Amino acid sequence: MGRYVIQRLLQMIPVFIGATLLIFLMVNVMGDPIAGLCGDKQCDPATAAQLRQEYNLDKPVWQQYLTYMGKVFTGDFGTAFNGQPVTELMASSFPVTIRLTIVAILFEIVIGISLGVVTGLRRGRPVDTGVLLLTLVVISVPTFVTGLLLQLLLGVEWGWIRPSVSPDATFGELIVPGLVLASVSLAYVTRLTRTSIAENRRSDYVRTAVAKGLPRRRVITRHLLRNSLIPVITFIGTDIGALMGGAIVTERIFNIHGVGFQLYQGIVRQNTQTVVGFVTILVLVFLVANLLVDLLYAVLDPRIRYA
Repeated sequence: MGRYVIQRLLQMIPVFIGATLLIFLMVNVMGDPIAGLCGDKQCDPATAAQLRQEYNLDKPVWQQYLTYMGKVFTGDFGTAFNGQPVTELMASSFPVTIRLTIVAILFEIVIGISLGVVTGLRRGRPVDTGVLLLTLVVISVPTFVTGLLLQLLLGVEWGWIRPSVSPDATFGELIVPGLVLASVSLAYVTRLTRTSIAENRRSDYVRTAVAKGLPRRRVITRHLLRNSLIPVITFIGTDIGALMGGAIVTERIFNIHGVGFQLYQGIVRQNTQTVVGFVTILVLVFLVANLLVDLLYAVLDPRIRYA
């Protein structure tokens, strides 16, 4: 196991470099970030030259990337165009998005897997048909429509929640935004669990467990569910990074100042330092989540062993 982890960590290095290089190149073709710093008027040549030198924009792109990566390994993600270090923006926004992601993942695990088990065991029955139709509707409706609808009904019309999340962004305030963020993924988890349960239900090891006279609950939890969770865990693991990076719409609707909000501001203002810095952390989140998912395979399925 230890050797496998070391190999995976070494494999993550070129992936990390390639992903950050691609993001760096994509962000640098967005336009001239200096042009928007002086408002509607064009910056005078002396000021523009000073700003380019300050942010290393007067150098070739490959040299900018090497300089940036050298600072990243020392914990310096640069400075935003408003003079605030990017690490300070991360310190204020990442905890909020992490809490939002935790709420969303809990919805996926609790509701998605539970509905998937129920429908997988009752495939073809009315409850199965109803859940499939419901998940199809959830997948079909865009996230911003779901968010605005819940905000209007629960926040404005009925007054059950605050329409906008406070700066503290406590777990209680993030329940509805977390449900909105997880809605589409929750539907996919339900369908994926249902399919996996229905397929493994006909497996030999399940029939053997039933023939041995084991209680139904133990057959479902220890034998059927445990082996059926492998594709579900794979989806949820890769979805963690997607939820953190894709929370722009949800955070904009509920006025949550998290990662999505900072990415949106960075893109609109062409603040390359902010965008590249935040995406760099999200790349690390993706890589670590994939590694943890691979390690969970051996826990769920004893037949899987890593040399």
